[in-house]
Amino acid sequence: MARTTQPPFAAELVHTLSVHSQYVLHGNIRDDYVVADDLTDGSRRFRALRLEDLLWDPLRRAGYNSLLRYDAVEGFSVVHSSDADSMNTLLQHNTRKLPGRPEEPDTERMAKVLESFTRGWAGERPGPGQDNPRYEDYQQPLHAALIVDYASRIPTQVNQLSDEERTFFLRCLKIAEEARPFVRPKSGRALFNPVIWLADGERDLPAWLVTSGVRVRSIGVPAPDLGQRRRMAGLLAEQAGVPETVTGLDVGPLVCRDVREDPTGEEVERFARAATGLTLRAMRESMRLARASKITFDRMEQAVRIYELGVSRNPWTGGAVADSIRDGEAAIGERVLGQEKAVTQTLDVLKRAALGLSGAQASAASVHRPRGVLFFAGPTGTGKTELAKAVATTLFGSEDACLRFDMSEFSAPHSADRLVGAPPGYVGYEAGGELTRAVREDPFRVVLFDEIEKADRGVLDKFLQVLEDGRLTDGQGVTTYFSECVLIFTSNLGVHGPSGPDGRPVAPPAGSDRPSALPRDGRLPETPEERAAFEQEILGNVRHHFEHTLQRPELLNRLGGNVVVFQYIGEATAQLIFKGQLRNIVAHMERQGGLRLRVLPEAEKVLADACTENLRNGGRGIGMKLETHLINPLARGVFDLGTLDEGTTVTVSKVTVHEDGGVELELYASADGAVPLRKGSAP
Repeated sequence: MARTTQPPFAAELVHTLSVHSQYVLHGNIRDDYVVADDLTDGSRRFRALRLEDLLWDPLRRAGYNSLLRYDAVEGFSVVHSSDADSMNTLLQHNTRKLPGRPEEPDTERMAKVLESFTRGWAGERPGPGQDNPRYEDYQQPLHAALIVDYASRIPTQVNQLSDEERTFFLRCLKIAEEARPFVRPKSGRALFNPVIWLADGERDLPAWLVTSGVRVRSIGVPAPDLGQRRRMAGLLAEQAGVPETVTGLDVGPLVCRDVREDPTGEEVERFARAATGLTLRAMRESMRLARASKITFDRMEQAVRIYELGVSRNPWTGGAVADSIRDGEAAIGERVLGQEKAVTQTLDVLKRAALGLSGAQASAASVHRPRGVLFFAGPTGTGKTELAKAVATTLFGSEDACLRFDMSEFSAPHSADRLVGAPPGYVGYEAGGELTRAVREDPFRVVLFDEIEKADRGVLDKFLQVLEDGRLTDGQGVTTYFSECVLIFTSNLGVHGPSGPDGRPVAPPAGSDRPSALPRDGRLPETPEERAAFEQEILGNVRHHFEHTLQRPELLNRLGGNVVVFQYIGEATAQLIFKGQLRNIVAHMERQGGLRLRVLPEAEKVLADACTENLRNGGRGIGMKLETHLINPLARGVFDLGTLDEGTTVTVSKVTVHEDGGVELELYASADGAVPLRKGSAP
């Protein structure tokens, strides 16, 4: 006779039936479970069972005659029994409505059945009279176990029970305390008729039901580990060679009816690792999906991704993203000016992601980790956010694929709830998380976390989970996968020196031999040596922030070598940015107002000198200067010129910047761009 090795949670339940009358099984309760049969010839056979079948095997061996089930929709039913007809008759007799009696609430009727069940219906079973030789048999208790399914749905709100619900659970607790064990004829063990509550979470039932007495035991059912996934993958691999439509695991027919697959051990291992975070039942469903999609066993990782993400089109596969990177490589460099090294480092990460080589150096890298991770550090206005948008356009064809979160909005405690959703019972629970919901809607995204240093530490802990496992479970228990995303963090960390405990920059210690971020005369880095020293200082200050200020060195370790430092823009780059922003103003004015704007060379030079005088704020600083030195006075001047016909040319002929910072424009409007119709000035 085979000896069966049960999962630990099932073994715990069966071995404690002599001291506990009720159990709360919570966690992974709707899965398949693999058991091992040690055969008499020394070999071992694995089987995948449902929970009801898993529990019935050891219960039957312990002397139980029946396994019953209850849920609020179908009521009581017989799952397994040595005499199913008699047990069904008994349940119908026990649950019927008595003539002339008022209709009882469901919980009241269920409580009465539980009372009879825990006594084994001793003396309550309809049977022969006292003169019949079998009379005594019908007075003996029946040995049965009862599963209460969907127990989490019995209370409306577990923290605010109605009077009816409170009375019901109190009766259940009383039933547990007053229950008595029965001696099993074969083994001689005195065992209870157990009530087994199946709950999604340990707190889905009143806490006092478990803590108020010793007769109720709480047992967690864990998610499958790698070993269990390996065994399930092996069982599914065996089915890959079975041509029948209905197999032992019900995964469907062969992909090709004339071709019997013979999966290798390596393919089984890849399947098991690809299913990290999935249940064994989800692995079986992935196999069914593979059969329906004509995906062979050696490509089960693809089937798992389709199952997780719910999409069959994956731009990362088939070379589509690689082609986009090749086509867009030059466009990124033209869009983000003066950051050649940063652009090159970013493209290296994208190329690695397109080839599926991210994390390839690890012996057992998580298949769910994001496709790429980048940390952009450096001065403001140097193109960090612009490069993130360019990456989204290159990879997925649109800036809309860049999902941006301003981390200054997540600086308060508990702000992480906005990202992943509030826990049950809290405000906003029904809405879910902003981040998890958006990624589930479209898993192929660039997710930009802007100014990460402003985020609360609780938010950083969520990032640690995403970077390590590539998934987040929201407040509603729904798992979101980030395996197809590129995550980009931006920060100004380190530009002004290392940060202290309060996050503010602190001066380096006296006598420090660290390279200075800026030349001693206050100039911006210009020479290759100065720019290299600036980059090393930024990297050192970022490391100091994570290790000492945040005390999260593990988060920096997850980023690895993907920290990209942006340099201050140089004079030549500033001039290009100025010209580009001026072109934007011209185009916008014609598009919105129908007016043509012309800036004469002398006026443009004065504007360029004023806008590029201080480059510490980068391209953003140039834009702010253009707003104050051109856009604002231009708007005032156009208004002063009166109503202008569409197609009129507005010419800025002179720009005067006063010592107090004021700006004066001389401009005129003309129909043909040459002969002035109206002249004016804008102080």
